[in-house]
Amino acid sequence: MNPPNYAKALSSLISSLERPPRLLLHACCAPCSSAVLEYLSPHFDIALLFYNPNIAPAQEYWKRQDELVQLLSQMPLARPVELLPCEHREEDFAAMAQGLEAEPEGGARCLRCYRLRLREAAKTARALHMDYFTTTLSISPLKNARVLNKIGEELAREFGVKHLPADFKKREGYKRSIELSREYGLYRQDYCGCRYSQAQRENDKKRKGGGDSAGDE
Repeated sequence: MNPPNYAKALSSLISSLERPPRLLLHACCAPCSSAVLEYLSPHFDIALLFYNPNIAPAQEYWKRQDELVQLLSQMPLARPVELLPCEHREEDFAAMAQGLEAEPEGGARCLRCYRLRLREAAKTARALHMDYFTTTLSISPLKNARVLNKIGEELAREFGVKHLPADFKKREGYKRSIELSREYGLYRQDYCGCRYSQAQRENDKKRKGGGDSAGDE
């Protein structure tokens, strides 16, 4: 059986819209959000939720949030976008990651981190009476869109808010995010966000003899 084509499903849904629905969009960072907002803003009334308790240290968290503020102030979008900032609730991530500290990147700790952030998105979407929720995370080549959508569908049933199917890396979405990041001078981090991914990134750099490379949420 072929895997679901989430990009095609989203395109089909957009083409069927008669009015712009209200969308709660979880934002992992400004670079990833750029191409997603460009694509979705003509079709949805978007509230952008910056809930990422995985990000460490605190200075990194606020830097990434400030980049979102910068992006929204500079990027001409088809419809206004509201930013919903959150406090740096690092205790949420610490509790979630307990016992999973030794997991490799992309393993069980990461999957639970996706669920943690998507759960907050679904909960906020219900509280704000939004029509849909989804996340920018699937724009990253390092993120499994099938897993993200499966989690979103499960949370949709739990919270009673529709999940917007998405695989934003498709149709050169990731490439477009890089182009927009350059256009707006956005800071592109070289590690996912948490201290475990930062440590792994530093180890990788040492093995390769240093050098910079943009990473993803």
